Amino acid sequence: MSIRPIRPLGTQEFTFDDVCARLDAALTGTFRRRLVDDLSASNNLGQALLRLRESMRANVWRTADARVDLDKFVRAYDSRTREEGFHALNDWDGIADHVNEDIIPVDVLHYLVEKQGRELVNAVTLAILVDYYFMHVLSLLALRVWDEGDADANLDRVAALLRRLQGPDGSGQPFATDAETLILIATSHYERREEGYDILLERTRGLNAAHQLNIAIGHAASMGSHLRFGFEATYARDTMKTRDDNVADYPWLCFALVTLMREYVRMDDEGIRGAGRDLVVEALMNGLSPDAKAFVGDHPPASLSGCAGDRADLRELFWQHRQNLLEEGERFRPSGRSYSPLSFFFNFSHNVLKGIVIDALVWGEVRPLSFNDLLTGAGDNDATSAAKLTLAKTLMAYARANPHMIRGKLMPVIVYDPDAGRRAFGLMMRRLRE
Repeated sequence: MSIRPIRPLGTQEFTFDDVCARLDAALTGTFRRRLVDDLSASNNLGQALLRLRESMRANVWRTADARVDLDKFVRAYDSRTREEGFHALNDWDGIADHVNEDIIPVDVLHYLVEKQGRELVNAVTLAILVDYYFMHVLSLLALRVWDEGDADANLDRVAALLRRLQGPDGSGQPFATDAETLILIATSHYERREEGYDILLERTRGLNAAHQLNIAIGHAASMGSHLRFGFEATYARDTMKTRDDNVADYPWLCFALVTLMREYVRMDDEGIRGAGRDLVVEALMNGLSPDAKAFVGDHPPASLSGCAGDRADLRELFWQHRQNLLEEGERFRPSGRSYSPLSFFFNFSHNVLKGIVIDALVWGEVRPLSFNDLLTGAGDNDATSAAKLTLAKTLMAYARANPHMIRGKLMPVIVYDPDAGRRAFGLMMRRLRE
């Protein structure tokens, strides 16, 4: 496959280092707190939010003694990313059949204005929204790490900025565990053009092993949930329709699964046990659960024709280690007693994160769980598991209150269903043991 070359930045423009330095200045120290303090002087929450909207739309942030202008690089990076097929900052409106004009943080801001605009200002709410904007900017930046210099080093820079964002100088709301998850969130929208996924996958193969493993863990878990949702809701439990309508997803899931399988074999060879191994096994179970035979069976679907090498390696390693892997995998069979990501179904990853953020905003309280926390139940104690169950069910309640039309029926797009999780897990295990 021919990969479209990255168009170089002109010498008169900014560099990736320039962008990181400017973002670091915005995320370090008291700058964001002073922004929130200034906004908090508004007469009510709605007024404060509309002032905040001006900064989000302009990509320019001001306090009494400082100014951070992000507009040039946000517009340039967003334009380049759109050329490659991704709308990292804007959501798709399925009813109007077009990309929303405003960025996702502004869409969420409008929802809050409608619901709570007349209420008193809540500084925590404003701080979370400011951070939600910067998280989206970082997700856009994560897609540009290949533009210049060393992509691995650039992704590490984004990871450092993410730690700044979620550190003590901000709202305290966690969004994602790592920079690799920002790539997932930025690309988990409906896109009318899908060639961008092939371009991004080819670039991802050039990252170092640690970055590829982080991408594999997040993508296997999230795509497991995404494809299980499609199988149950969108395609009425029709495997062929699931395969035919997710041509861009199957190669990505294959890459994630073979990366995880290689890591599992390495750990097995070196006698490594513990939390890291559990996370890999759980992600493998999650990623295989929607359509196990597509990846390790005798007859690959057409959607995997372009990644025959990955599939062959995955299949060989799986069958060599099948007995031990399935024995370990049994520990992740969903139950009604504790949280399991295999009982979690959703249409798009960014909608899950949006739901977490909206729940925090509506209550004016930081939520201690990130998107990544809902992708795993491995190693949870009773309190953590209970907190994840509560959050997953809360997100499902929001989704039920705002259903989407699917197959002529109104359906929630985020579901936590242990019965469906056990059914999917059982079917997967039967197929893998055949």
